[in-house]
Amino acid sequence: MLNSKQRAFLRGLANRIDTILIVGKGEITDNIIKQADDALTAREIIKGKVLENSAYSSREAAEAIAEKCSADVVQVIGSKFVLYRRNDDEPVIELPKAKK
Repeated sequence: MLNSKQRAFLRGLANRIDTILIVGKGEITDNIIKQADDALTAREIIKGKVLENSAYSSREAAEAIAEKCSADVVQVIGSKFVLYRRNDDEPVIELPKAKK
């Protein structure tokens, strides 16, 4: 679970990355889940987009993909969303520590 400081840090990183995951008019298939899972393993943070003709809202798609990939939804703005999952073997992103 991300705290607000970590979420803000990840939103800043997400501004500079390209959209690599597209959810179209079909269902969220195993292929989309595998693509998201592989990208999260390699990059830890990904940006996705939901097309207008999709049956899902961007929030619904982000939460469904995050649940199946064991990721966190960082943000959802308009048709775009950002997901994060830490790679425990080879971490790429160092999150700010939570204050106690």
